[in-house]
This record gives sequence, structure tokens and C-alpha cells, in this order.
Amino acid sequence: MSFDLLESAKSIFNSNVVSQASSQLGESEGGIQKALSGIIPTVLTGLLSKAGSAGAAGGLLDLVKGAAGNANPSAITGALQGGGGDLLSKGGDLLRNLFGDKVSSIISMVSSFAGIKESSASTLLQSATPATLGTVGQYAAQNNLTPNSFLSLLDSQKDKILGALPGGLNLAGILGLASIGDLGKKLGGLASGLGGSTAAAAGSALNTVKSSSNRWIWSLLLILVAIILLWYLMRGCGGNKNNTTPALDSVTTGQLADSASMNVTEGGPVATRESIKVTLPNGTTLDAFKGGIEDQLVTFLKDDSRKAGKDVWFDFDNLNFKTGSAELTEESMKQVGNIAAIMKAFPKAKIKIGGYTDRVGDSTANLHLSKLRAETVVTVLKKENTNAAQLLGAEGYGSQFAKAAANAPDAERRKDRHISVSVREK
Repeated sequence: MSFDLLESAKSIFNSNVVSQASSQLGESEGGIQKALSGIIPTVLTGLLSKAGSAGAAGGLLDLVKGAAGNANPSAITGALQGGGGDLLSKGGDLLRNLFGDKVSSIISMVSSFAGIKESSASTLLQSATPATLGTVGQYAAQNNLTPNSFLSLLDSQKDKILGALPGGLNLAGILGLASIGDLGKKLGGLASGLGGSTAAAAGSALNTVKSSSNRWIWSLLLILVAIILLWYLMRGCGGNKNNTTPALDSVTTGQLADSASMNVTEGGPVATRESIKVTLPNGTTLDAFKGGIEDQLVTFLKDDSRKAGKDVWFDFDNLNFKTGSAELTEESMKQVGNIAAIMKAFPKAKIKIGGYTDRVGDSTANLHLSKLRAETVVTVLKKENTNAAQLLGAEGYGSQFAKAAANAPDAERRKDRHISVSVREK
């Protein structure tokens, strides 16, 4: 089944969200539902409008990925219950990024359309915007979209998004367009231009190949055959001794570390992988490793003599991502699920997730990747029904605290590649 951006965004705003919003804002559930029916396509239309500007795709891609952690119902209900300071602030920033000085006009438009107070429309817009854009960000991160493929995604979704705008919303007028259809043509033209450029480049390359001599082509084929044969021979010599998947980045240190200096302050590397049962205060039993993150984290949370704080970090020791991406492997879900169970058993605990890389590659790209990976863990924790109030966000540190040089053996650099949990309150 193909991805449906509009329906994915709508699914976040379930009956619980509507009920909570109705209760907190003093509006009828019908009014809340009608407002959301206009807000969701309005926000996505704002994204289309910004994407229709040449050169904007890269910045928008980073923007939606940054909101990926907010794409779940618990983030919205948690914000509504607790006043939503952080989420509302983030939503306000995102709205200004999409609509500039037209935000107040959009609030008034939604208020009039749904028959709710402007203050309610403002709160709904600010809380719904991060979740709606986060839906796009989750898909982009999971599918490793580039700016061009991101733009193609939006182009493929634009007709349904624009078609979902209720007739009572004059968004085209606010955006300064003669009709909302003009926006679709603008985005489609830009996407087609990218496709044409790609096709032209491919055609040029093909012509170059065709103009090459047959002798060169045969030489290239022979070289490729030799490389393939060599690969099979080397693979055969290795047997099945190493049966791990080579396309994984491992995070396997299992240490309590200081995030400011990344010096090991306690615990040290896990020497063995002895399986143990970790029992939580609520009676839940977890399958874990002795000295692993579950063992260390539960021991720490039970010990009243040890204080939480920004310098208290525990490293995941059984977490893997596909190389160069923020996509967790299926096996990694178990340990993230264990952390979610621990948070439920210690409802006063609050944590922050940090991502780290080694020094190999571009430092800016490493910083971006480490942030996406940390955000992925937060997103999964929320999907495991972790209380959003216990999750204080995610931050990527890239190679900032890496100890090993870029040319050091992988065994040394592996210690610098990890995702960590900082216990801020207990």
C-alpha cells in the first residue's frame, strides 16, 4: 500500500486527542473535529507552498525531520494536559516558518470556520502543526529521502492535500493566490524540472557511453567479471564464521558516561553477555544482559543515594541502525521496549536521549545523523506508550565527544558510536 500523507497525519488526532482538546479548551468535540479537518490540510498546504520555492526543499526536509518526535497522539494530549509550553512554542515557530506574518489571519480563519474561540484555534494550530509535519518527517527519515525525493513525495501527495481543504477556508486568498490550484501547478512544475534535469543528465551519460568504443566496453565488462569472481572467492574463504549483517552500525558500549567529556565514569564496557532477569517495581520482568543498560538503569533508579542530573548517562548496548540511516533494526526494538517498560515502572523518572558518532565522515552530516537517530529512539519510546512528560527530547552531538581518530581501528571507533539515556529526574 502506498504512503498516504494526509491520512497518516489525520490518524494522530484520534478520539482521545479530540476529547482531551475539547475538555482543556472548553469547546465542543464537534468544533474541535471541524477545526482539525481544516488545520491538517492547511498545515500541509503551507508545506507545499514553501516547497514550491526553488532551493527550499533541503531546509524544509530538515525542518520536518526535526518534528518527527511529535508525530503521535500522546505528545499532543500530554501538551494539552500540561499546558504544552514547549510544544506550543515549537508549533508557533513552525507556523511562522511556513506562513510568516499570515499566522494570525490563519488563526482567525480557522476560528470562524469551526465556530470556536480564536484562543482555542491558536492552541490547536500550535499543537497540531508539529505532529502534522512530524508525520512527514518520520516518513522522510525512515526512507532516507533526499531533497529531490522529498519534493517528489510532496508532488505525489499535493492533489489529495489540496482537495481536502474545506470550502469554507479561503487559504488561497491569505497566501496571495488566485486559486489554490495555482499552488499545485507551481509545485508540480518544480518537481518536473528536477525530473527533467535528472533525465537530461541520464541521457547525456548514455550518449557518452554509446560514443565509447566497443573495445572499452569489453574491457570494462572483463574487469567487472574479475571483481565479482574475486568477491565470491573471498566470501567463500570466510565461510560462515561471521554471520552478522555488514550493513549495520552497532551501538554496543554499555557504559555510564559523562556527556560533557565522554569519559567513562562508572561501569566500563560489558565484559560478558550473561543473560539475566531484571525485575521492576511494578512486577514486570525484563530479559536483559548483566551490566547492560537495563541492569544499570534500574539499579540507579532504585538507589536513592545517587542523584539524577545532566551528567548521568547510560549507553544502549544492544541497539543497531542501518548504515548511514536513522532506521532501527527489528532486533533493536526489544531494548527500546525495555526502556519504555522501565519508564512506566518509574513514573517520576525523566530522561533525555543523546546520539553520538565517530569521527569518520563529514562532521556536519554526522551531527545531523546523530540527532535523527536520537529522535528515532524517542519516537519509538512514544509508540511504546511511554508518558510524553517523561521524555525531555533528543539531541545529536555528532563526533563532538569522539575520542578515537578517524583512522583508528573500528574496534576503537565503535566506542564513539552510541545512543545514550540521560536521567534528568528520578
